[in-house]
Order: sequence, then C-alpha cells, then structure tokens
Amino acid sequence: MKVLAELQRALELAYRVAPGMDVRDFVIDERARDSFLLHRTPREQLLLREARGELEVALYVDAATLARLEPGLSDDNLGEFVLAVEGVSHFLYVAVRAAVERPFSALELELQAEVDKYLLALLIAWATGAHPSSTSSRLRERLFRRVRLLADLTDEERDRYRTAHAAADEYASQLESRFVERRALDGLLGELRRFYRLGCAEKLDHIARQAA
Repeated sequence: MKVLAELQRALELAYRVAPGMDVRDFVIDERARDSFLLHRTPREQLLLREARGELEVALYVDAATLARLEPGLSDDNLGEFVLAVEGVSHFLYVAVRAAVERPFSALELELQAEVDKYLLALLIAWATGAHPSSTSSRLRERLFRRVRLLADLTDEERDRYRTAHAAADEYASQLESRFVERRALDGLLGELRRFYRLGCAEKLDHIARQAA
C-alpha cells in the first residue's frame, strides 16, 4: 500500500494540506468490504458512515490495482493509476473537510478527484521531461472524454460522473492555456490550491466564469 501513501503525500504537498491521517490506516481488504453487503462493489470504493456524531471512513482499492502500480506510472497502467488516485483523493478531501466541519457533496468529491487525476499524471509526466502541453491534451482526452461508465450505475450517478468529467475537462483546458503551455508551475499550483478550497457550487461557478 506504499503507493497510496505516496499519492496522499503528493496531493498534500500540491494543495498544502495536512489532515494528520494516513490513508493506509483506513484501507480495508475485500473480505471486510464484502461484510458491508453493498449493492455495488467496484475496484475502488470509499465508504462513509456517520455513527454517534462521528464520520467513519474506509477505503477499498483492489490488490491487483495496487500491484500493477508498483513499477510506477506508464501508459499501460494509467487505468489503475486513476483508480488509486480517485480513492486517495476522496479520502483526503473528506479528511480535510471533516477537520474543519465543512460539508461536501458527492459531486464535489468526484469533480475534485477528476482534477487530482489530471494534476498528478501531468506532474509525473512533466518531471520525466515530457512536453507539458501535449501531455495535458492527451490526458484530457484519456481521462475525461474516452470514458466508459459502469453498467450498474444509477441515472443519478451517471449524471454526476458526466457533470464531473465535463467540468474537469473544461477546467483542465483552462489550466493548459493559462499555465501549462507557459510551463508556469507556480501559477498552476497557486490556482489549484485556491480551487481546492472552494465548495462545489463555487468550483462550478469558477470554471464557468473562466470559460466565459
């Protein structure tokens, strides 16, 4: 589970947040996940439950996904990478919001996770010498446009995922033209840190205003 801790640390550094919790302490295996008798059991799943006024959290990421990520990110395991980032992103966002008793929505979690996938994949490629602008364009295509939703999703879940993908695609396009093409890493991270601290409606409004 080392990769999950590394992803958490990368997001914490990018956004300058420190909830003081290690994602590995909240990871459960398949047997524990199955004990919840859930209707859906995807390869990555954040479980939330409020009990006695406290928020209980558990994260499941299947073992095969984690094993495929051990050698590092490549074109061959981008699918596993985004699954792991999504889980860690959800966990961290919930931890940060819960620490200040700030509410969050399911759409807010999904939108931030889509942005986090783009950011971490972009930074890894950037660090290895890839051209940032072409990498950004390729990532937007793979992460937000060539997406196949699972067949067992409800209509509400499908709408939520489609909204998150479309908003993240637009936002990533804005980041590409404003910062990535100029290799302005400090400006990129500054913008993303401000975005991270916005609520769901504020995030969507921010994207819409930048697109106008």
